[in-house]
Amino acid sequence: MEKTDILSLRINELEEAIVSLGEKKFRAIQIYEWLHKKRVVSFEQMTNLSLEFRIKLSQHFYIEQLNIVKKLESSIDNTIKYLYRLSDGNHIECVVMEYIHGTSLCISTQAGCKMGCNFCASTIAGFKRNLMPSEMLLQLYETERDSGRKISSIVLMGIGEPLDNYENVLSFLDILSSEKGTNMSLRHVSLSTCGLVDKIYELAKKKYGLTLSVSLHASNDEDRSKIMPINKVYGIGELLKACRYYINETGRRISFEYALMEGINDSKKNADELISLLKGINCHVNIIPVNKIKERDYRADRKSVANFASILEKGGLNVTVRRTLGADINAACGQLRREHEAEA
Repeated sequence: MEKTDILSLRINELEEAIVSLGEKKFRAIQIYEWLHKKRVVSFEQMTNLSLEFRIKLSQHFYIEQLNIVKKLESSIDNTIKYLYRLSDGNHIECVVMEYIHGTSLCISTQAGCKMGCNFCASTIAGFKRNLMPSEMLLQLYETERDSGRKISSIVLMGIGEPLDNYENVLSFLDILSSEKGTNMSLRHVSLSTCGLVDKIYELAKKKYGLTLSVSLHASNDEDRSKIMPINKVYGIGELLKACRYYINETGRRISFEYALMEGINDSKKNADELISLLKGINCHVNIIPVNKIKERDYRADRKSVANFASILEKGGLNVTVRRTLGADINAACGQLRREHEAEA
């Protein structure tokens, strides 16, 4: 008999499964709290359940686990980077980042990525599979357990494209925000996408209240198509139309991510084009000095970053420049996984 991944079940799904075993519905809430509040790793630890029931649970379900392969701690800014091994031997990363407003965790949603953005380390090692909701949740649970830090916000911006793993990401969000479990407000969650337009429309209808971060990274279709293959499927015009729909449906401001690359997308012409593109859209532009990776020659010039931001601000856009965290441990997602699997 194939066992069910119990950590990946929403509360209503768990209730249905428990009732199907001939047990009372309220037992599901007890189990859910053990899993998502007390965060036990075995059914034996669920001490307010009978031994007979615990044995029955172990026969029908399993509790997924992650194992720490490597942990890197920055001596500069307290950033922590984890490399986790999944139960099937694949690897993922997550990063703990400290800000004035609290501690944020950047998690992965896939083992690898299909999107092929050629400045990103996550895609180089190849796509293996989607993560289950349990494997996304465990990045939070195990990181809090190991680090001793309380995570106040989550960013789905690690390895993988969240909207390419749409159904599992929705289950993750529902479980994360359940008052019977972790009970994290989705206003403390940011989801980053390279621009899967069809899924942006679907997500808008959910009205989750999360922040949608769109990886734009270019000011025109020609430049964007060179660095982001998704633009050949959904051009900038179509993407921005979906973004406007998302804003209208949810009432939430969108964040546009712009990885600045010297000589690629950092000219005054690019800045002026970006101002024209985003004029009138309720948005925020987050400029990201591109992370250096071994296989690519992309780099960011500090003066160019400041100048680009200044032009956007004068053009009426709300702009921030993301500060580099964990520079001494290569904290950008994808690099640690790629290096580890290359050595294996």
